[in-house]
Amino acid sequence: MHISEFAKLTGVSIRTLHYYDEIGLLKPAFVNEQNGYRDYGKKSLERMAEILFYRELDFPLKSIREILSSPGYDKTEAIRRQKELLILKKERLERLISVLDDAEKGEIPMSIFDNNEYETARRQYADEAKQRWGNTDAYKESKQKTAGYSDDKWDDVNAGLNAVFADFSAIKDSEKPESEASQKLVMRLRDYITCNFYTCTNEILSGLGQMYTADERFKANIDKNGSGTAEFVSEAIKIYCT
Repeated sequence: MHISEFAKLTGVSIRTLHYYDEIGLLKPAFVNEQNGYRDYGKKSLERMAEILFYRELDFPLKSIREILSSPGYDKTEAIRRQKELLILKKERLERLISVLDDAEKGEIPMSIFDNNEYETARRQYADEAKQRWGNTDAYKESKQKTAGYSDDKWDDVNAGLNAVFADFSAIKDSEKPESEASQKLVMRLRDYITCNFYTCTNEILSGLGQMYTADERFKANIDKNGSGTAEFVSEAIKIYCT
């Protein structure tokens, strides 16, 4: 759809969409080189929905871009966390609404304006991607390398990464982590990350291997290919890096 249609559907101004494109937050699916017209597709709508959820939770645009661009971004987990934050926000609004009855009587408990629980949860989530990636050269390299990725490119990259994990899953019952086939897959994983995200040194690869099992979100995502895949990948990486 054209940018005007997309703006009307999402309730976001055309000017805002231009700005989102400029800062790399939401790229059009297609730009006509002759007239500069921007077109948006289904993937654009999905990403805009994510952006709007984060905006509803008062996240600054910079934080939204960093979260959505993180190599470890898990959409399913993000939806769960967004829901938790929205529930906290809903509960606070319900308390504010209920206290209006007391306000009519001149009774307003000031504690009702305490928003610490929600704000703490929001800041914790906003800082999560930064804490994991933001202070590393790998994160900076990843941001630079992926800045121009379109929605289709992201789909291809993520599908390619998942294909590597699927191949790990396919051999985990017939091969050992130290086998030649397993170690070749570790090399393939390392090279894929280097090609599409950042230079994957052995140190970084070792950290990823540990995270694949220590972080339940990554573990669950990898194990979609088959139970025990994350453990197998982690062990194969550990052997490769020692």
